Amino acid sequence: MLAAIHEVENPHNTNRIGRRGELGPFQLRPAVWYTYTQKPFSLAAEQAEAQTVAEAHYEWIKRGLERNKIEVSPYHIGLVWNAGLHATINGRATDTSKYYAQRVANLVESKVTQPAQGAAVTTELSKPPQS
Repeated sequence: MLAAIHEVENPHNTNRIGRRGELGPFQLRPAVWYTYTQKPFSLAAEQAEAQTVAEAHYEWIKRGLERNKIEVSPYHIGLVWNAGLHATINGRATDTSKYYAQRVANLVESKVTQPAQGAAVTTELSKPPQS
């Protein structure tokens, strides 16, 4: 699941800070980072440090979905990762966030159904819906 999020968020492992302050393989924002650690945010660019925080955040997302009786699926996890728990619960996720979530779900599904020899994985869909 986290590998799919990483692939959608930062497929080329760039270390530039995003326009909303996100950083690293999972494009974590400072508020999310500091929810789980007191280490400097600059460490979000390092795979091992980011993985630890991403795992904690993933578990929080799962608990939030369960608590609100929403299916814990790759799509819903991706939707919360991108749009936030409240937007997901309240049905207020944007079309862009829904497109993101579908890309994550498609990657997870392709990994599950992929032959052992390793077929090419695609994250391409039709253009995202217009809002």
